[in-house]
Amino acid sequence: MCWWKDMFTGLIEGIGEVAEVKPTPAGFRLRLHTDLAPALAPGESLAVNGVCLTVVAADADGIHADISPETARVSALGALKRGALVNLERPLRADARIGGHFVQGHVDGTGTIEEIRQEGDSWWVTVRFPPALAPYIVRKGSIAVNGISLTVAGVDDKRLDVQIVPFTWEHTNLRAAKPNDPVNLECDVLGKYVVRAIEFAAAGRKP
Repeated sequence: MCWWKDMFTGLIEGIGEVAEVKPTPAGFRLRLHTDLAPALAPGESLAVNGVCLTVVAADADGIHADISPETARVSALGALKRGALVNLERPLRADARIGGHFVQGHVDGTGTIEEIRQEGDSWWVTVRFPPALAPYIVRKGSIAVNGISLTVAGVDDKRLDVQIVPFTWEHTNLRAAKPNDPVNLECDVLGKYVVRAIEFAAAGRKP
């Protein structure tokens, strides 16, 4: 679990490789190979495919983090296998410039990649999402897919389209993605507050 103060931007710092996913009495222990390991210490936060985890051990070769049963249930981390690539981002520093959009590392659900198609040097990715997320996803709005800050280029009540530029394709795990792969989705937190306020207003209550 991460502390409330942790915030991310969806700008991926590096790609890690899953070395082991080991069941434990408390869920799973994830071991990752990553070049970010020397800059991480036990107790620090790290977004792994958009899920905020706490580093429990780190050495020159990689890091260990625990995945709770609840995190495994609501995200795609429990389905990770050895050799899988994961997107990594350290929390935003208070004095850093903000790119991407505010990402909390608290995924709202999992989606499924339906289609990947190339157009010129870029790629279109179509993702099917759970119906419960539909109110929070708007065209030209922000969404984090496996922790990557992306702009929704098209959306209906079941699917969204995002276009991936070459840099993002080469520097994230999308380059290894395939149809039917699960992805973690986090909707824009500002949109969630707006929808919640509207729900309260419609019910005649104050938020």
